[in-house]
Amino acid sequence: MKARIVRIGNSHGIRIPKPLLEKSGLRGKVEMEVRSHQIIIQAVKPSRAGWDAAFQGMAEEGDDALLDPEIVGSPEWDGEEWEW
Repeated sequence: MKARIVRIGNSHGIRIPKPLLEKSGLRGKVEMEVRSHQIIIQAVKPSRAGWDAAFQGMAEEGDDALLDPEIVGSPEWDGEEWEW
């Protein structure tokens, strides 16, 4: 399918036909990048996508232990004021 690049204010754009959008499943926000002289448009991945599965995998492998349990569990850790 061919399309024409059109001027939109100070930018340029391409009108994407509805059937093409429906087939791609794109809607809302998208990410765009250039790879090998091609513009790649893909759906924005939600923040922390896949974390649940990664945490589940860590638990199954026994790789979910605290790195420094004596500090995290100490009363001083919870009682100190934090500066950001």
